[in-house]
Amino acid sequence: MKLVGFFNRDGGTFKTTDMLAYEKRAEAAFREAGHDFDAIVFSGKEIIPAMERAAKRDDIDGIVAGGGDGTISAAASIAWKNGIALGVVPAGTMNLFARSLRVPLDIWQALDVLATGEVDNVDIASANGRPFIHQFSAGLHARMVRYRNAYSYRSRLGKIRASTKAALGVIFNPPEFEVDFEAAGMRERRRVSAISVSNNPFGENALLYADNLTSGELGFYTANPLKPLGVARLAIDMLRGKFRENADVMVLHPAEVHLHFPKLRFKANCVMDGELLPLERDVSIRLHPGELKVLVKQGLAAQVHASERREPAA
Repeated sequence: MKLVGFFNRDGGTFKTTDMLAYEKRAEAAFREAGHDFDAIVFSGKEIIPAMERAAKRDDIDGIVAGGGDGTISAAASIAWKNGIALGVVPAGTMNLFARSLRVPLDIWQALDVLATGEVDNVDIASANGRPFIHQFSAGLHARMVRYRNAYSYRSRLGKIRASTKAALGVIFNPPEFEVDFEAAGMRERRRVSAISVSNNPFGENALLYADNLTSGELGFYTANPLKPLGVARLAIDMLRGKFRENADVMVLHPAEVHLHFPKLRFKANCVMDGELLPLERDVSIRLHPGELKVLVKQGLAAQVHASERREPAA
């Protein structure tokens, strides 16, 4: 394949990495595996426009993106829109999409796995046409991200500390709002504290990422109006990977979700793949089964049992 590597030197692990050495190692790994490959290091502000320009070329088969979840989400959107393959080098804090793809979290090992890997087709979702690979959320999560963004931090540890402070702030000041939803044959108005729609259902893990990206289903989750104690209990259940057992949580697995916020407040926010965005009054969320090409470990696609590759939900 003809591939181009884009590495965000401002992303997490790369901040403390010799990027010249990493660039050379990446080129060697892919070229030894038979690929036509060039790697380029960019700053965070430069990398997305550079990937967009490259994706429009008619002489490349894919891009390899290295950085945090924001960089990877943007790269997935670009790859999906242009019909090219995406390789993921996990250099961020959480690396949620890389975990779902079972890419090694060591940035040096990831190079060898991707270089000798194969192309698989996985699901991607969109909210009002904007693609996302992890989740769309409103309520608790959006408020936590807004609180976290109010703190300044320059390192992975600083981000974790800011997230902890923000989580405590949300526990003592949980949101509550109305939503009309249509999903899996249900039409209902609910008062909630949180909504989350994920690209494939979350697995039983504390980080809330999908174990399987080929189910053909969204994960749709709502939480009833919560008081501080209820938020704390939900947080504990999430850390245990047992949030589905929480009595305040509703879980559905539809292929589409339509949301309407009848009393949308000024400057209300949502979060898509970690990015805080204005919340629209009406949101249509769709799954696009098998439309994203990704590089995965050789033989991994065949190891996904047939029972995991379920037919898309009605």
